[in-house]
Amino acid sequence: MTRHFLGIDVGTGSARAGVFDRSGRLVATDRADIMLWREAGDIVEQSSEDIWRAVCRCVRGAVGKVGVAPDSIAGIGFDATCSLVVLGSGGVSLAVGPSGDPSRNIIVWMDHRAVDQARRINRTGAKVLDYVGGTISPEMETPKLLWLAENMPRSFADAWQFMDLTDFLTWRATGSLARSTCTVTCKWTYLGHEDRWDAGFFRSVGLGTLADEQFCRIGTEIVPGGTRLAAGLTAEAATDLGLISGTPVAAGLIDAHAGGVGTVGARGAAGTVLTRMAYVFGTSACTMSSTENPVFVPGVWGPYFSAMVPGLWLNEGGQSIAGAAIDHLVQMHPYSATATHAARQEQRTLADWLAAQVEARGGAEMITGLVGELHVVPEFLGNRAPFADPDARALIAGLDMRSNLESLLALYLAGLCGLGYGARQIVRAQQDKGMAIDTIVVSGGAAQSRLVRQVLADTTGLTVAASASAEPVLLGSAMLGSVASGDCADVSQAMEAMSALGEIHLPHAALASWNDKRFAAFEALQQVGRSIRSHSS
Repeated sequence: MTRHFLGIDVGTGSARAGVFDRSGRLVATDRADIMLWREAGDIVEQSSEDIWRAVCRCVRGAVGKVGVAPDSIAGIGFDATCSLVVLGSGGVSLAVGPSGDPSRNIIVWMDHRAVDQARRINRTGAKVLDYVGGTISPEMETPKLLWLAENMPRSFADAWQFMDLTDFLTWRATGSLARSTCTVTCKWTYLGHEDRWDAGFFRSVGLGTLADEQFCRIGTEIVPGGTRLAAGLTAEAATDLGLISGTPVAAGLIDAHAGGVGTVGARGAAGTVLTRMAYVFGTSACTMSSTENPVFVPGVWGPYFSAMVPGLWLNEGGQSIAGAAIDHLVQMHPYSATATHAARQEQRTLADWLAAQVEARGGAEMITGLVGELHVVPEFLGNRAPFADPDARALIAGLDMRSNLESLLALYLAGLCGLGYGARQIVRAQQDKGMAIDTIVVSGGAAQSRLVRQVLADTTGLTVAASASAEPVLLGSAMLGSVASGDCADVSQAMEAMSALGEIHLPHAALASWNDKRFAAFEALQQVGRSIRSHSS
């Protein structure tokens, strides 16, 4: 019987499942929407039960489409956003916000309610902060735990387990409380290189009860991504998913890191695993770079040991919103309603439709005439890296009175350039510390556009490579399933066996000077924004 591997990805708006063969060829996919609640105070929440239902729907859909027998699924891998799941006794959901709704038991990664808690944690100057770029982010789990302890003490006290969403999914599938090295090292301040939590840190920031309990509520068994968990799928989970009880399930990864696994070790001539930076471009953007020895880059998270590629150190940067920033930006334009209607007629997203319009006008090579004097710093939700500034906000310069399609295209392209210049700052910060980055390998929904990839190459001045797979994030998770099944010995072998590079984009030399000038303008705008905030505070 042909062996297949199942990759399951839970993003911000949907759950997706992909069935892959042993070579990494995508056989079938399916998706299911998940609910998202937003409230004042930067509150963003989800439901773990709703997410599990969506996972079950898309798994059944993907397996059903390809018509494979459930027992041909030899291994399963999960990835998800780095969101905080709170469970009471027996795994019941507990409320995590002012609504008091117990079904809303997830504080989503993009939730920024814990900005004050993050500031106070950072003022401690604790040694563990060296391993998150020197500054902890409100997107990470420790500030969110502190917010919960201070604002919802009953939920905090009643919680049986606090889990990253990926670890919740593997627990729901297998009953194992093992946490992934990836999740707890990257988002919870676990010291992966020393295999320990720092009890003194938790006590110093007001979370001493977790240390007093020997960390039993945040993880006492920490294992690398790809490790086979427990006895595989439980009977209950197998029934939910339409699969076979006992099917091997791997310890998972954060979604962006699954995209990294699906791309940075791919077969191909552009760069190596040590010179490629993974750029996972979706609702947000994450950058991941690997080194043999730890490199400390202020404002860039890490270094994290074995959090993505076993045996290597990981530095993780990124932008708090990326695809979402472009969507928000273009929706503000007067022509957006007309353009959205046209996009729907062609069954495209507005961003995809705008990219096609640019391609019809000559593509990225014509950008100088299309974008004009418009400049955008698309930091609507702060700067994740390299400035670790959650209070940063978007800026636009050069607006005129036009309200036609050409004006909308200029705004769209200026936004893409802004994201590219943000990525350029992250690359520069890492190169300044000696990291040899020469290639960006992209994944994520927004990176499927050739125009987006070329603009990224031109704005950063680096080679940009796409994956040969249409779904490199799902592929990364499927690789974990391959390792858990024993088909591949480890993640490194799975990367070599199952992934390859696709189209390569070189920066246009003719646009280098133009991009250098616009990059200088981008940084000047950022400085103006910081200056305005300092004068108004």
